Amino acid sequence: MPNRLSESLSPYLLQHAHNPVDWQPWDEAALTRARTEQKPIFLSIGYSACHWCHVMERESFENPAVAEVLNAHFISIKVDREERPDLDDLYMDAVQALTGRGGWPMSVWLTPDLEPFYGGTYFPPEARGGMPGFISLLTRIAELWREDRAGVVGQAGHLAAELRWQAGVEAGTDLPDAALLEAALGQLRRGFDPRWGGFGPAPKFPQQMAVELILARGSKEDQAMALRTLDAMWEGGMYDHLGGGFARYSVDGQWLVPHFEKMLYDNAQLVSCYLAAFQATGEPRYSRVARETLDYLLRDLQDPGGGFHSSEDADSEGEEGKFYAFTPQEVREALGRGDGERFCAAFGITDLGNFEHGTSVIHRFSCAPEASLPEGEAQRLRERLRLWRDRRVRPGKDDKVLTAWNGLALSALARGYQVLGDGRFLEAAQSCAAFLQRELWGEGGLLRVWRQGRAHTAGFLEDHAALMEGLLDLFEADFDPGWMRWAEALGEDLLRRFHDAAAGGFFSTEAGRADLIFRQKPGFDNAIPSGNTLAARSLLRLSRHLRREDFRLAAEGALRCFGPSMGKSPRAFLGMLGVLDQALRDPMNVALSGHPADPGVRAMLGEVHRRYLPGRVLSVSPDQLLPLHEGRGSKAGQALAFVCRGRTCAPPVTSAQDLARLLQAAAM
Repeated sequence: MPNRLSESLSPYLLQHAHNPVDWQPWDEAALTRARTEQKPIFLSIGYSACHWCHVMERESFENPAVAEVLNAHFISIKVDREERPDLDDLYMDAVQALTGRGGWPMSVWLTPDLEPFYGGTYFPPEARGGMPGFISLLTRIAELWREDRAGVVGQAGHLAAELRWQAGVEAGTDLPDAALLEAALGQLRRGFDPRWGGFGPAPKFPQQMAVELILARGSKEDQAMALRTLDAMWEGGMYDHLGGGFARYSVDGQWLVPHFEKMLYDNAQLVSCYLAAFQATGEPRYSRVARETLDYLLRDLQDPGGGFHSSEDADSEGEEGKFYAFTPQEVREALGRGDGERFCAAFGITDLGNFEHGTSVIHRFSCAPEASLPEGEAQRLRERLRLWRDRRVRPGKDDKVLTAWNGLALSALARGYQVLGDGRFLEAAQSCAAFLQRELWGEGGLLRVWRQGRAHTAGFLEDHAALMEGLLDLFEADFDPGWMRWAEALGEDLLRRFHDAAAGGFFSTEAGRADLIFRQKPGFDNAIPSGNTLAARSLLRLSRHLRREDFRLAAEGALRCFGPSMGKSPRAFLGMLGVLDQALRDPMNVALSGHPADPGVRAMLGEVHRRYLPGRVLSVSPDQLLPLHEGRGSKAGQALAFVCRGRTCAPPVTSAQDLARLLQAAAM
């Protein structure tokens, strides 16, 4: 008989709807039941693509003996971390405070007043590897609640007070200076792996914000670190050489064996990194990786309505990576003997294998020079093998649409069109924005989650901020002023709902949430830039487009607020340091007066888009209604280009060649 999770829209919660555990969603009914029955809450947080979440479900949550203990002594609540990042952040801090580490599945025990008192991540059903068995742990916690409830509640109160204190931000008053940027670059230099790229030991994560900061601010020697990292990720097995796109991370230091789940947010951000590298170097391999990754988004993650789904699982048929790994025999079966053997030699597929069960993860770096294939032939064989692979059972997909992650995808698609000139990417960006506006934006404000025609959950700080940035990138691709007006409305909504006008910065949630023990002000940048990073970055850009001082002051207020924290731990704030870099630079504004479809304007746009100009603001308009175009009309239908650096503006020019000279001079 299904439990209450069967009423949910979340694919992750629905995976648990037929467990014998009496699962509840996180809602008022479940929380009221805990208070009424005075039972502790067992809170399990995970997500659909999480491998170890699946393992714990098979071992424990499908186990009748485990369910019997949970149902007798606890109110068991299951949360999709992607739907409720506020709960995930809050209770992850608790688990890390209790154990010194975190991860998913997250397991936390709470009092009926929602204060945590014990936690961990994955627990096996029986004790092993230094971990307690789940049934014995549940039994012991139930005994403690029955025999020493006052002590447990007191411990929970102390931990909640400690978490509240830790969540407080020691707000600064001054805008940090460039010394912080150099401190962060110094830490990245010391952590860089010169052989394999990346920053630090295994497991290795993409660290998109490190790459972007280095490309924007670093020396030529520093930029070599970023490029080596991008090359190593692409050459290794973390990149899907058949279908495009990147896995979540590499379990080893060589980028060889990935944790195979593929997340929308990783791939959207990596597209932007590879596009920036292409602009900075002109190397076609970076544009090829960006294009193939965007193709992956369009082919495998795009919803028919226009939005983008959240992720693809690591597992298929109950095995991690089974969809992606090959034996030489399988490759020969797909490509024929001759092409198959040449492909195996070029992409590291061997009889011994480099993964489980004698299979190999496809990669490039172990290929002998004489075995490499011309790129055209490699592309042809990769596509043939991809089509053969598509006959396999695909990994599960989380098909919910999240506003924040779609904002990142919107940026990637719009930037992809700008740099690569492929109209498919612009069309997809416009379709995505229209979907978000139609399904997730209304009189009540922005919502976070959509699936199967239904939207829910009030948007968080990161949803407003990521969507704002995506709309700005889309405006700078098609120059429809409607996107700018929507971004401005989101900015005003963001200030009203989340801004801490007294101390600076932004809370992740609105005030008055009864199901949170306190509001957090997220600053640390993780796999996704923090809500404060996204808010400061988008507001700063929007202020330069619209000349709105309130947006600029709010963005700089976040930088001031987190200044002391950035000084203590620069590497924890790489995304926010990227915003600081832009705040400290004289802004570059490029305004083209003319119609976006005019051939002269198109030629000028080509000069802008092919150059790496971090932080530049771009606008095209045939009239003078946008702030950057006031007093800057075209002459007798002839397009004009205006370039300003800070408060210094060059005389307008009328040709792409003259604009190229201005851009080169302004970038120095």
